[in-house]
Amino acid sequence: MKIGQPIDHSIASTHNSQSAAVKASPEAANAVRNERKTPGVDVKVSALAQGLDKAGAAGADVDMEKVEAVRQAIANKTYTVNPEAIAEKLLANAREMLQRSSS
Repeated sequence: MKIGQPIDHSIASTHNSQSAAVKASPEAANAVRNERKTPGVDVKVSALAQGLDKAGAAGADVDMEKVEAVRQAIANKTYTVNPEAIAEKLLANAREMLQRSSS
């Protein structure tokens, strides 16, 4: 908990109402449990995010033959990892990020 952060009393009140409901009847306990499962925060997705989601779904080029070949190699325990290639890609990505941030 951060210093100065308001205390969330909803947790304590939910726990207390559940305890009282369990003592009252099983139906009341189920109602309290179902009440807790309902979302309490409205989430709104911006138009930009929706556009990115649609663009990503439409433009996803996946070579399913290659995916299946890798999947089969993993299942057969014949898939080999090339650590040098992974390291080189990581370094190239880091260089690219550094160049973008410095310009």
